[in-house]
Amino acid sequence: MKNELVVKDNALMNASYNLEVTEQRLILLAIINARQTGNGITADSKLEIHANDYASRFNVSNDGAYKALKSAVLNLFDRQFSFKEEDKKGNIGTVKSRWVSRIKYIDDSATLEITFAPDVVPLITRLEQQFTSYQLKQVTQLTSKYAIRLYELIIAWREVGKVPQIELSDFRNRIGLENTEYTAMCDFKKRVLEPAIKQINEHTDIVTTYEQHKKGRSITGFSFKFKQKQIRTEVKKDKNIGDFFNRMTDSQRLKFGSKLAYDERVQSEYSHLIGTGNYEQFGQLLAEMLAEKRHFEMFFPLLVEHGFNV
Repeated sequence: MKNELVVKDNALMNASYNLEVTEQRLILLAIINARQTGNGITADSKLEIHANDYASRFNVSNDGAYKALKSAVLNLFDRQFSFKEEDKKGNIGTVKSRWVSRIKYIDDSATLEITFAPDVVPLITRLEQQFTSYQLKQVTQLTSKYAIRLYELIIAWREVGKVPQIELSDFRNRIGLENTEYTAMCDFKKRVLEPAIKQINEHTDIVTTYEQHKKGRSITGFSFKFKQKQIRTEVKKDKNIGDFFNRMTDSQRLKFGSKLAYDERVQSEYSHLIGTGNYEQFGQLLAEMLAEKRHFEMFFPLLVEHGFNV
């Protein structure tokens, strides 16, 4: 799998919506598709998702992928979400929008064709201000729709390392719960919150815990602490590592510096050097670091993981 980056405006990361796992996955693939066109997208752009791509990325059968794409035609068109938006005077309003304005399934080629709604397009393309990114592989093993949403809510606070208290009703809305679902707190924890945290801790690049906040005996909200899983910096002392360092060319340093710049583990370790989403400059800085043997040895396991030929 390529280094596929999901990038969303923070308004979308914190939006309220209820999408099933397959629908969230299709939206993520469409976002990646939109970014990889290289030409930008508009509210008229048609983005294709192939069943075999869905199957390979999320480790499901071809039959499961076909069913996911077919069901999306029936359900995804009707899905809505809401998000906060500030006008020119600084007033905050709530926007309600569909995800897609057009959707088509082509049976012969097992292809889904998606056109994002006008309100969605700037939230995945116009990212000069506040945005959050993560690699698709971090959520490919999450099978709970609540786990995917909770992961996104948490990593939007990556630079801080903790999520401040979210009021209970707001939290329920953001992760996609209907008012009538899991209303008893014991059911909410058992069926939603704790399984989501378990999946996140097992399958993603972070480890998280939650704290509940009360008024009297009633739980009124939750906050989260999390930390990035450590980069494996211990390198087997192999005499060949020095040879690899000596053989690495300037063009390879630039190439792998760019790859490391999009690795969340590196971003977490060197977040103070990134700036506001300036991954190009960050990649150049990492390339310079790779010219030093101590840094090369530290990053060596990740270089191999990103395709460095040993």
